[in-house]
Amino acid sequence: MIVSTDQAPSFPTILSQARRAGNLLFTCGTVPMRPGSRELAAPDMETQTRVSLENLGHILRAGGANFDTCLKVTVYLTDMRDYGAMNAVYKQFFRPPMPARTCVGVKELALPGMKIEIEAVAEIRPAT
Repeated sequence: MIVSTDQAPSFPTILSQARRAGNLLFTCGTVPMRPGSRELAAPDMETQTRVSLENLGHILRAGGANFDTCLKVTVYLTDMRDYGAMNAVYKQFFRPPMPARTCVGVKELALPGMKIEIEAVAEIRPAT
């Protein structure tokens, strides 16, 4: 099942914001753009991380998940020297038990000036 929300940037012709398979939600890489915009939210790592995670949160909720149900997160950084700044914002969104995480340094991302992209796999839990 395809999951989408207009509260996060979307590129409907080339990807799904998320796909649900059973009780798992697989998100696309979320980026530091505001919904409805094709421009970066800001040039600094802290803002780019925050906006990317806010976008991820909207997609998670649209799919019936949230930050607490994330099992695995992958973070792509264009400069590993930004790791500390990214981590400072990241830990404001996730609580223990923390999801498994991989952080990968990449040469570049989709837009010039884009420093970060974040994807996640989350569990969809039945409503209680």
